[in-house]
Amino acid sequence: MKRQHLSIALALCLAGCASLYARTAKTQTITAEQARNHVGETATVCGRVASTHYAPRSRGRATFLNLDHPYPHQVFTVVIWGTKRARFGRPEEQYRNKNICVTGFISVYHGQPDMTLRSPKQIKVK
Repeated sequence: MKRQHLSIALALCLAGCASLYARTAKTQTITAEQARNHVGETATVCGRVASTHYAPRSRGRATFLNLDHPYPHQVFTVVIWGTKRARFGRPEEQYRNKNICVTGFISVYHGQPDMTLRSPKQIKVK
């Protein structure tokens, strides 16, 4: 019986250590162009904000930061939904023409890689 408890305790300890490592492991830094090869991963994506757009009357009231090339030829899009926008101030002005790095989960929308930000801690000006 004691051996079984020891096995369970060891398994829980290993699971906890793996979880802690996953949360503290550094994410890789990639360019906006490379993001298309990393869809489904968490990474830090860096590039120049070539164009911005705030759509206050659209569903979701999204703010878009397009990296490396202006819309509609953007390489990567950063999305900030209206429900989180107040946390960022006026991102369409604050980050325009700046080199930034954003950290989060890379997804794809209409064939283009993107990332949704929820916190200003996810974005850094270089």
